[in-house]
Amino acid sequence: MNTINPAVTSEADQYQAEPVAPVREQPEETIIEEGKTVGRPFADNAKFKLRDVNVSYGDTRAIKNISLDVAKNEVIAFIGPSGCGKSTFLRCLNRMNDSIEICKVTGSLQLDDQDIYDRRRDVVELRARVGMVFQKPNPFPKSIYDNVAYGPRIHGLANRKSDLDEIVENSLRKAGLWGEVKDRLDATATGMSGGQQQRLCIARAIAVSPEVILMDEPCSALDPIATARVEELMAEMSESYTIVIVTHSMQQAARVSNRTAYFHLGHLVEVNETNKVFTSPEHELTESYITGRFG
Repeated sequence: MNTINPAVTSEADQYQAEPVAPVREQPEETIIEEGKTVGRPFADNAKFKLRDVNVSYGDTRAIKNISLDVAKNEVIAFIGPSGCGKSTFLRCLNRMNDSIEICKVTGSLQLDDQDIYDRRRDVVELRARVGMVFQKPNPFPKSIYDNVAYGPRIHGLANRKSDLDEIVENSLRKAGLWGEVKDRLDATATGMSGGQQQRLCIARAIAVSPEVILMDEPCSALDPIATARVEELMAEMSESYTIVIVTHSMQQAARVSNRTAYFHLGHLVEVNETNKVFTSPEHELTESYITGRFG
C-alpha cells in the first residue's frame, strides 16, 4: 500500500500555500479642468497675448482652451509628452497651421495687440516678424551666402549689394558662424555639418530682422557639442529676440528658458519660472512628468 509522506505536497498545494500579493488599483487619472492653468501663465510687457485658444484637426481637438502670454525678450520652453499639443500650439503663433486644410484655430491670438488671424493680415509679413527654426536643419540647395540673403532679397530689405553683404555678415555673426564660413560663402550649404546647417537656418531666420523666433525641437538631430553651441546662441539672442522653444529635453529647458510651460493632452497645465517648475512644481501632473513617472 502506498503511503503519502505528509512532508511532501503537490504542486497545486504549494501554489495555494504561497501568499497572494494584493492587487493594486490603478490610480485614477487626474482630472484637468479645461482652461485652468496653474502658476504664471500671464506676463507684463507681453509680446503675445493668447486667450481661449482651441485647435482642431477635423473632429479631434488638439488644443483645449489655452490662455498664455509670452513676454518680450523672454525665452519660454514648451515641454510635455509626445502628442500633447505643444508643437501645434507653437505653429499657431505664425500661422504655420494654415497649410493644413482640416486644421481650425479659434480664440484670440495677438502679437503686439494686433490680431494674428485677421483676414486682412499679410501672412508673409507676419512670418518675417515671427521666424521659425525647424526640428531638422533645412538649408536651401544654394550657397551659404544665398541662403542668408534669400529673405532680405524677397522682402526688399537691401537695395545695394553692399547692403546685402552687410546683412549676410551680421546674420552669420549673430548665429556664431561667420568665423567658420567667411572664406567659403559660395560653397553649397548642404555640405555643412548638421550643427552648422542649423545655425545657418537661424542666421537665415534673423536676416529679415524678426522680433520673435520659434524653435521646434531645434537640437533633436544634433550631437551634444552642436547642441551646446545652439544653446549658447539662444542665450545671446534672447537680448534681442523673444524666443519660444519646443523641446523634449527637460535639461535643455532648464538651461535655456526663463519660464517653462507644461502641456498635457492638449491642456496647458502649468506655467512658471523654469527653476520653480523643475524644483517645486505646483501641479501633480507636472511633477509626475519631470520625475519620469510617465512621458
